Amino acid sequence: MKEIILIKLGELVLKGLNRKNFEASLVRNIRHRINKLGNFDIRVAQSTITISPKGEEDLDEVAEKIGKIFGIAAYSRACVAEKKMDSILAACPEYLADDLNGVKTFKVESKRSDKSFPLKSPEISAEVGAYIMEKFSHLTVDVHNPELVVTVEVRDFGAYIHGSSIQGAGGIPVGTGGRAALLISGGIDSPVAAWCMAKRGVELFPVHFASPPYTSERAEQKVVDLLTKVADYSGRMVLRIVPFTKIQEEILAKCPEELFTIIMRRFMMRIAERLAVDNGCEALITGESLGQVASQTMRAIACTEAAVDMPVFRPLIGMDKTEIIAISRKIDTFEISIQPFEDCCTVFTPKHPRTKPNLHFVEQAEEKLDIEALVEDCIANVRLTKIGYYHSAE
Repeated sequence: MKEIILIKLGELVLKGLNRKNFEASLVRNIRHRINKLGNFDIRVAQSTITISPKGEEDLDEVAEKIGKIFGIAAYSRACVAEKKMDSILAACPEYLADDLNGVKTFKVESKRSDKSFPLKSPEISAEVGAYIMEKFSHLTVDVHNPELVVTVEVRDFGAYIHGSSIQGAGGIPVGTGGRAALLISGGIDSPVAAWCMAKRGVELFPVHFASPPYTSERAEQKVVDLLTKVADYSGRMVLRIVPFTKIQEEILAKCPEELFTIIMRRFMMRIAERLAVDNGCEALITGESLGQVASQTMRAIACTEAAVDMPVFRPLIGMDKTEIIAISRKIDTFEISIQPFEDCCTVFTPKHPRTKPNLHFVEQAEEKLDIEALVEDCIANVRLTKIGYYHSAE
């Protein structure tokens, strides 16, 4: 019995004339994500993508990958039968035997996309339901709240039979929403911000600021581990690691202590913007949440954003910490984020940071620094680390 994976599209079906572009991007993302798992035929038809193994590929692994690809509303494993009622009736109890034995109530839903099929959808459901009850005498039909929904889809290339669908990651395909530079730390927030923006189709260009010897190699590895988790959803990326020690020491030596964090973050934004522009990005992404810390008040955020011209996306801005942590647990980054390896944001933290900084005074304080030279020095010494690449040649 041949088994495939059926993928249902979500908001992609609303994209009008651009729909085919979105579908093509999703297919490319699927191909890349499952490429190392074997050989597959991937086909798009009637708002559904089918993944058919060409050999003895393990569909358990494929299904796990599929569940984390943005742009997929739902998916299910299904068997393929001939478009004949006797073949459909034979396949249903055989393929779904374990599921049917594990429940007491069920219903059948049928979809007849191929209008040349002689029976209409209600007639297909009635025949399949009666046949299943004949084979599994313990079952009863519950059309309102069944434990199992048996679905029969009669399509152009065959009849597909499956149980209840599994919810997908949703969103739109990565790459269809542009490219943006992500300011990534080792904390809880920025990996969640990355996931949120990837869900809206944004290709991620991560930038991390390191301050050796104040921060360790283990802190950098923590960021790599976080991005590896995010890459399960967003796809592969290349991390830029920026040496930031000199800038922090200059700010500490020449600027008011209470403005240290604001000036530091303004430098981060400048550097991220320069890297973003050089690499085809159209925006910056941060994990800021309004009022969470002193540098994330309205006035502080305004001072930080004033350092750049590029749009800044803050997907967590209205979330509280409980909501952010819930997502971090969902995407499996939380336990990594709480590892006790400090990042550069915790270095030289002022005892009494200014929560309502005045932009004029911040810019006045920065006049003691050679901003352009410091930024250029950082960019000249950026290091690259590949995330989610399977082979060194990729």
